Amino acid sequence: MITVERYTPAMEREWNDFVSTSRNATFLHDRRYMDYHADRFADYSLVARDAHGVLLAVLPACRAGVVVTSHAGLTYGGWLMPERRCDALDMLEIWDAMTDLLRAAGVSTLIYKPVPHIYHRRPAEEDIYAMARAGGQLDSCLVSSVIDLDDPIPTDRGARRHVNRVMNDPGVTLGESTSWEDFYGVLSRLLAERYDARPVHTLDELMLLRNRFERHIRLYAATDTATGEMLAGTVLYVTDRVARCQYIAASPRGKDLSVMPALFQYVINEYRGVVRYLDMGSSNEDDWHEVNAGLLRQKCSYGGRAIAFPTFRLDL
Repeated sequence: MITVERYTPAMEREWNDFVSTSRNATFLHDRRYMDYHADRFADYSLVARDAHGVLLAVLPACRAGVVVTSHAGLTYGGWLMPERRCDALDMLEIWDAMTDLLRAAGVSTLIYKPVPHIYHRRPAEEDIYAMARAGGQLDSCLVSSVIDLDDPIPTDRGARRHVNRVMNDPGVTLGESTSWEDFYGVLSRLLAERYDARPVHTLDELMLLRNRFERHIRLYAATDTATGEMLAGTVLYVTDRVARCQYIAASPRGKDLSVMPALFQYVINEYRGVVRYLDMGSSNEDDWHEVNAGLLRQKCSYGGRAIAFPTFRLDL
């Protein structure tokens, strides 16, 4: 018999050990990452155990009123499953136990963001099947631009001209950077001027996460060789299968010099053979209903094509 219960802090080591070998988890599901913004989200994570009390699956989640979301503070995070165990029949049993627990706790709605398949170490869509069986409906869907680094689509002619020019310009240096504060300044100014918005993370939060996950969180930049001025940069979240651009920004001068195509080509060259995919992130606006056409076309010019990031809703 499979049981589902609430996660407690006493389970942190057990949770993290499970996540480290899960077939569809990433470092975002490590409690050291999840809990950095615990003050903003009321944790309502769940764990499923088999008849012997062994972890069979874990669900990163938070609660606001009668709604449980998996997880409002993460890009993705449905049921995370082990390397070998937990087939579709197990997941159906987990799903039933979960819905019983949520209903008993007064929860009326589950908002569910499964881990996109490109992040899976092995196939792991048992949860989507269980959601469909339970009557869940598509609630929203982001479109993310992704390059298959094993077989990339070549950059288009215009982008290629910028790549060749910048890569042969001794005045611009491309590479990994430690100038996090400089990049954060470029990013903050861009978001404020274009969207009247701020980065999701504060600089302190970003540096905290970087220090906890140095292998996974990296900054790549185009800088002025002579002055060190930050022209453009991208923060990568690197997992086993995917390098995801968590943030992308260029200064006005960086835009004038069109350094971004060369920076992306540098990243492509660096991660080809290391991970399977480069995920350049979504181009959605107005929650998810609109697409920033210029941004999407720019990513397409680098060879990016669409992967859907669906979110489901289940009324209990």
